[in-house]
Amino acid sequence: MHKLIIIFLFITSFLNAQNSNSFKADRYLEDQIYIGLSYITILNSPEGVSQNGFSNGLALGFVKDLPLNEKGNLAFGIGLGYGRNTYFQNIKISRPDLITIFEILEDGEFKNNKFSSHNIEFPIEFRWRTSTLEKYKFWRIYTGAKISYSFYNNAKLRQDPNTIKISGISEITNWQYGLTLAVGYGTWNFNFYYGLTDLFSDAYLGESTPIKINDFRIGLIFYIL
Repeated sequence: MHKLIIIFLFITSFLNAQNSNSFKADRYLEDQIYIGLSYITILNSPEGVSQNGFSNGLALGFVKDLPLNEKGNLAFGIGLGYGRNTYFQNIKISRPDLITIFEILEDGEFKNNKFSSHNIEFPIEFRWRTSTLEKYKFWRIYTGAKISYSFYNNAKLRQDPNTIKISGISEITNWQYGLTLAVGYGTWNFNFYYGLTDLFSDAYLGESTPIKINDFRIGLIFYIL
């Protein structure tokens, strides 16, 4: 992880220096602080696995905006942020005798079941927009990728009369990445994320069914200069 942060800082410094030498003083920056809210859908889930609540994500952070032309309507963005993703579904995660076990819960066996991942995120974007130095409402299309590192995760299952809580689930994939797209005008912008990484690694239902699922997120993202 330390190596990735060093690379991130190096790229940012290099591109910023290049921009300082390449563009006139009237160039401008856009959309550097972001806050995003999303609904999460689980994809490619094994038979019997289903969602049963409002799975959701929160993302916030900073993107260094690096214009690629004098007009400023084309730019490259590289950022650093925080993300929290919560998945409501029917996979029971327990740890008897220090061994993590995954089981499918049937309807009526539980009140609430979820697992969450807290991440450091590294968004990378190619940015197109219709903005100018004086125009603050404009169309934008930002496309790219997001790399994330899960620094903490936990699961919580509520079954009357007990509640099972565990954290540090090693089977949840730490490094994840996916494709991103943000499209909108002014304040209202739709945000999409398609995960290319399995949420779990070396996790099985029973002894033979691997849990190979990824996620798709759709929501709104708000930008602040």
